[in-house]
Amino acid sequence: AAHAAEMGSDVPTQPMVFLKPSTALIPDGGEIVLPPQSQEVHHELELVAVIGTGGKDIAEADALDHVAAYALGLDLTARDIQAEAKKKGHPWSVAKGFDTFAPLGPLADAASVGDPQALEIALTVDGETRQQGTTDRMMFSIAALVSYVSSVFTLEPGDLLYTGTPEGVGPVEAGQTLRCTGTGLPDLTVTVR
Repeated sequence: AAHAAEMGSDVPTQPMVFLKPSTALIPDGGEIVLPPQSQEVHHELELVAVIGTGGKDIAEADALDHVAAYALGLDLTARDIQAEAKKKGHPWSVAKGFDTFAPLGPLADAASVGDPQALEIALTVDGETRQQGTTDRMMFSIAALVSYVSSVFTLEPGDLLYTGTPEGVGPVEAGQTLRCTGTGLPDLTVTVR
């Protein structure tokens, strides 16, 4: 909700969903490549739920049983391209889907993480804290997200649900190092080119 407010957006009554291509994924230690088409790429720290058991129309009460692991991730957004698309009522696929725009940290088994709604997550850029939040502040719980998405798309093992970001999103620049940390989760560190 705080991120929606900082972006001047309405708080949605149901989750907002978009897709990223597999070529957007990069691992811990990877390098974000800033595309020449954008002059304003922003970081968005997120908790990622990794689907272990797929399904369709999964009940919210059963949804966490379908999550095998959690990780830290970054949803990178070409904010200038997104703003232009929003103005025209166009989809955001290009703004969200560039190669390297979905860094994903090492996975932590869901059982070892415990309650996914009780985690602290943070992002630093060159050692300066930019984003910090707790997953209990999410507008939609992990269980609600899994249930909702499975009502639209059949979820399959290995699907990744990036779940939303706390306030504090901001620009990244070439030469910077981004480090994500979270309670019970392996760190994610990437650089920017």
